[in-house]
Amino acid sequence: MITLAIETSTEHGSVAVSEDGRTIFLERFAADRTLGSELFTCLQRAGEAAPNYDQIIVGLGPGSYSGVRIAIAAAIGLELAKGAKVLGIPSILAFETDAQKYLTIGDARRASFYFAMIDNGECITGPMLLDDAGLKAAIASHPGLPVFATAPVEGIADLEICFPSAERLARLAEQGRGISARGNLEPIYLRDPHITQARKI
Repeated sequence: MITLAIETSTEHGSVAVSEDGRTIFLERFAADRTLGSELFTCLQRAGEAAPNYDQIIVGLGPGSYSGVRIAIAAAIGLELAKGAKVLGIPSILAFETDAQKYLTIGDARRASFYFAMIDNGECITGPMLLDDAGLKAAIASHPGLPVFATAPVEGIADLEICFPSAERLARLAEQGRGISARGNLEPIYLRDPHITQARKI
């Protein structure tokens, strides 16, 4: 089984290729405004390590909407070219940590935050949207569990900055854990789209 994994939900992007549980390619890059060129250059090098894939895994977030959409588009193109199946896994399951069980939080804007509990590569709570008080209460209700985020969250002191990785996505997929979507992938939406109506004149 050859697995290609793409993770671009944060500013720390990565691509990995795994063959029967062994990582044969791993590259990290800055997922900034030049994400498209960085990602596709990286995918080209991944193709030199393994020209064909059995499955392609995409980290679905929550995180950068644009980053995840670009990864999905790349995966769809490779699906057509390689004939591989495409799967999606929440990026928050693939943090680079030795902790099996942990909490993850993040700023979801509009005075709200997301919260999730992860255990052994599965999301057992959330991700859900909470206000500031709700977030602090949710964290306090699970004392002793590490709390991870990809950026500082105001008012949360005991927080570890951590990022998901493509290598861990590949590992989860090979173990059949955390898969939340097959074929028709979409970024993880924490709320309904917000549309501003044009003002009537």
